Amino acid sequence: MTSVLESRPAGHRRRVKTADGIELEVREWGDPNGPELLLVTGVAQSYLSFVKQYSAPEMQKFRIISFDPRGHGLSDKPFGDQWYQDGKRWSGEVQSVMDAMELHKPILAGWSLGGRIVRQYLVDYGDTQLSGVGFLSCRPVEVPEVIGPGNAVVQKLDIDDLGSRIDITSAFLRNCFGLQPDADEFAFALGYNMVCPFEIRQQIGKWWTEPAISEAALRRVTVPTLIVHGRDDILVLPDAAVITARLIPHATLSLYDGCGHSVFFEAAERFNAELRDFVKDCSDPAAALATAKRRTMAAAS
Repeated sequence: MTSVLESRPAGHRRRVKTADGIELEVREWGDPNGPELLLVTGVAQSYLSFVKQYSAPEMQKFRIISFDPRGHGLSDKPFGDQWYQDGKRWSGEVQSVMDAMELHKPILAGWSLGGRIVRQYLVDYGDTQLSGVGFLSCRPVEVPEVIGPGNAVVQKLDIDDLGSRIDITSAFLRNCFGLQPDADEFAFALGYNMVCPFEIRQQIGKWWTEPAISEAALRRVTVPTLIVHGRDDILVLPDAAVITARLIPHATLSLYDGCGHSVFFEAAERFNAELRDFVKDCSDPAAALATAKRRTMAAAS
């Protein structure tokens, strides 16, 4: 049986330059005329994280776009706090990709750090250029009580030893999953995790946004919103998703039993089905609101 890694499509490659001069690695898959999905990955990760989305046959009717954020994968990796602690640089990346790829009302979804980048986009640009928003296992409101114990492994990011850096990266990556990947999948992910320098991870770690700013931006969201989170996430606790859902009352909140931080990988079949339904909702906001109300009532009963 061919694995998803062996059969993954390379996608169409594009290099996109941001307003502050960073070149980003951008990839595109699927139907160029289909509904647009712009997926933003997490810290130390890559567009390769979404292999179970862009490789899935049932997802090929969509135009799927993802990119390596600055400091990650094949994108530029400047050193210095200034490149990673100004929120407008992160949101500007998203806008640069949208402009260069000529996206028209995409669904913008972010995982982990990517969810914070989506939040920052909403702070700086609002949702008028989007048809929907997705928050995947993330904390758009950066309150400390939702930081899980799995983050303790990265407290030694300053170790100046390659072997120790590999050990830390491996431990962090293990904590990204409740349902662990197989050996080949883990080795593949460890490879692109190591491409992000530890110095840049430290610089990203200093980026923080005042919760009141994030809360105000989330309250202004009017487009359909999907929030997914694993109940066993030890990096970002599920309460983060609950906070986001309270700030966006019309959002659909979907919690995954038995899953950790990477629900789109651990439970790809369910996640892809929910994402396909969400795309339909985004084409009919009234239907999205009705769906969200039904799911909220079902969850409360």
